[in-house]
Amino acid sequence: MTSNLGSHKIQEMVGESYEDIKAEVMESVGSISAQSLSNRIDEIWYSIRLGMSQMSGIAAIQLDRLRQRLHEREMDIELSADAMNKLVAIGYDPVYGARPLKRAIQQEIENPLSLKLLAGDFGAGDIIKVDVGADDKLVFEKRSMN
Repeated sequence: MTSNLGSHKIQEMVGESYEDIKAEVMESVGSISAQSLSNRIDEIWYSIRLGMSQMSGIAAIQLDRLRQRLHEREMDIELSADAMNKLVAIGYDPVYGARPLKRAIQQEIENPLSLKLLAGDFGAGDIIKVDVGADDKLVFEKRSMN
């Protein structure tokens, strides 16, 4: 089970000791959760707030998974630095961590790309180049692998 219980405490206590943060978060969990629920929690993991550089790394991992699926269809995808920065900015939320980033990748890359694949805009042998267009939206262009 994952939860954002106490995430506001983590943000307020940036720079404090792990033990102090843990105590505050546990107080939040205890005040919200019934005792029976608290007793069913096996482990609690406290995460630090993710910065933009960590989010870029997570985005790269998520995009590698997409790249692997495209490789099965003999295609590849490349994001420009501007496109990656835009994607990370869209998905960045210091409170909710990487969850919004995953949704941003789905909404901004995977969903539009799926529609383009179904329309036949891209196929085997293509490299799909993603960049930021003049209207500040992500655009998809085709390049040949050959």
